[in-house]
This record gives sequence, C-alpha cells and structure tokens, in this order.
Amino acid sequence: MPLRTMLFAPGDHERKVAKVFDVGADAVILDLEDAVAEAEKPATRAIVVEALKRSRRCLGYVRVNSMETPHCFGDLTEVIGPWLDGIVLPKVECADQIKTADWLIAQLERENKIPNGEIDLIPIIETAKGHKEIGNIAMASSRVKRVAFGAGDYTLDLGINWSLGETELEFARATCVMESRSAGIEPPIDTVFIHLNESEAFQASAERARDLGFQGKLCIHPSQVPTANAAFTPDDLEVAYARRVIDAFQSAEAAGSASIQVDGYFIDYPIYEKAKRTLAIAEAVSSNI
Repeated sequence: MPLRTMLFAPGDHERKVAKVFDVGADAVILDLEDAVAEAEKPATRAIVVEALKRSRRCLGYVRVNSMETPHCFGDLTEVIGPWLDGIVLPKVECADQIKTADWLIAQLERENKIPNGEIDLIPIIETAKGHKEIGNIAMASSRVKRVAFGAGDYTLDLGINWSLGETELEFARATCVMESRSAGIEPPIDTVFIHLNESEAFQASAERARDLGFQGKLCIHPSQVPTANAAFTPDDLEVAYARRVIDAFQSAEAAGSASIQVDGYFIDYPIYEKAKRTLAIAEAVSSNI
C-alpha cells in the first residue's frame, strides 16, 4: 500500500489526537518533536501510546526527537510496543544513526514480543549532511523501507528561502528520489507544505512531488489530506489508459512485436512497465479503501 498521506498531529494535544485517525490519511504521525514544548515531551509519550492503543483506520507512527537530543532514547523505549506501526526519525545525517536506532528498536521488539523487523523506520532528510548521505542512510537497515524529505529544517540549514513555488527544492527532491531508487527502497515521502491557506499552491506542490517520483506527502493539516490523496492516486483516465497500454502491448508481444502505438503514443517495454505500475498503485489504493 503506497503511503500517499502521512498526517502529523501534536502528541500532547489530546483533542486533535482523538480525531486525527479518522481524517482519511494513510498514516498518522503523532509528534513528540517540534510540535511539543521541551518541558512537555516526557509526559506526552503516555498520551501518544494510549492514542495508538485505540481502534483506528490507518497506520500509526510516532516522530521521536532526534538522536542528538536527550529525549530520543526515552521516546523509543516508552512508545515502542505492539500498538505501533513505525518510528519517524528526524534530522538523520549518517548511516550510524540508523544502525543505532535499528539496534535499539530490535531489542524493544524482542522485549515486547514483536516479530523482529516489524516496526518501520522512516528517516527524515532535512540537513545538508543528511542530503549528502541519503544513499548510505537508505541502505543502513532493512527496517528503512522509505525516506522522507523535510524542507523546513533543510532550508534553514542551508539558508534557502522557501518560496511558495518551491523551485529551490528541486535538487533535494530529485536526490531523494534517485538515491532511494539506487538503494532499492520505495519512493520517498515529500515534505510538508506550510502555507495552510494556499490550497492551489499545495495541490501544485503535491503534483510536482508526484511527477518527480515521490509516493506521497507529509501533511500538517487535515484539510490537506484529500488533495494529497488525490494527487498520488491515479485517476480514472490514467487507469483506463494504463489498461489500454497493457492490453495492446501484451497482444503485440504475443504476436512478436515489442513496439506499438496507443492513442498516438509510442509504447515499448519501459512505457508498458510504467502502465503496470500505475495500475498496481490504483489497485492497492482501491483495496485499502
């Protein structure tokens, strides 16, 4: 199942936490990092765990504090249990951080009688060092099935002006996609979009990320979820075209040809494989609704 939308919610806000799992996101990330005041972080862990134990309709993740903080160890030891689907680890800058987190998660899985490797680990790439090391980070553990890009800290770290059009993010986004593919993991998850009242710009951001090869988007407000879900779900026209391509190509291949035209477009093996991928995404989304 592709993760089209991963919706953040502040872990210490019990009212928001109670509602966030019914918004329609593919996954919810209960936050212990940026959305929680320093003094409230330890107490928030219990709120997060209780929320994850309740019946829910989507995956449940927790964003812990970064490995460089005094909170990360406590976050991991207290929130990991059979109620958790995955950990989101911010500001990852090297493979060793992933290896350390992986080792600790594995011990906690064993203590909680969770099958080894079941808990997902998503590193967020949001610094220059992390950007440079994406490939090594992606290959540091089989627990890492995908990475995420975080433009807020990334643009802060590099002194970049994060504009509404986001053209300055193209290089970082493309690198995330390329290095993920090279490492043999899933396509990455794109950054949040902070202009909450700019719905058209948000749609453009999601569609641009999709076109660059991302599988989904981090969201910070429930209103963003339907738009992002739609952007990363093939529509009826795309599905119909993919089926025509697949049917026509398979018929041509059976007759000994591997290059044809469909609706005026040249079709060969790469286009055929892309059509199969489109159909697979559509079917995966449909089966999960």
